[in-house]
Amino acid sequence: MALITFYEKPGCINNTRQKKLLKQAGHRLVEMNLLSEPWTAAGLRPYFGEMPVFAWFNASAPRIRSGEIVPERLAEDEALHLMLADPLLIRRPLIRCDGKFMCGFDEDALLCVFGESSPHADGDVQTCTQSGSHPCAISEPLP
Repeated sequence: MALITFYEKPGCINNTRQKKLLKQAGHRLVEMNLLSEPWTAAGLRPYFGEMPVFAWFNASAPRIRSGEIVPERLAEDEALHLMLADPLLIRRPLIRCDGKFMCGFDEDALLCVFGESSPHADGDVQTCTQSGSHPCAISEPLP
């Protein structure tokens, strides 16, 4: 089974469920606090792969819910700048495993990474209990 680095917001109910599923599937986790990680643009960018910029964002973040930030209007560099200043904006979890990067917890994307040892959930463990969210994607490391 895989060793997974799992960046979460401590206390997030869905992140707790997601970690449980991964552990039940036999994976080992290195649990990291997404909010206190000293991110750089180069370190954060690989997690988003080919996802559109708006999908990088946590739709439940207060600044997005209030309309202060409209992810659909942002360029990549603007989005990264905002996320570095306010990590609550980052969609979670961020997952790194065997040179692959993911943003969000999508079972189809996990199947691509883990194959048959991919966790299977009963119910939705991706959508924030506070609001809707966007589909996930996996990316290979950037050159």
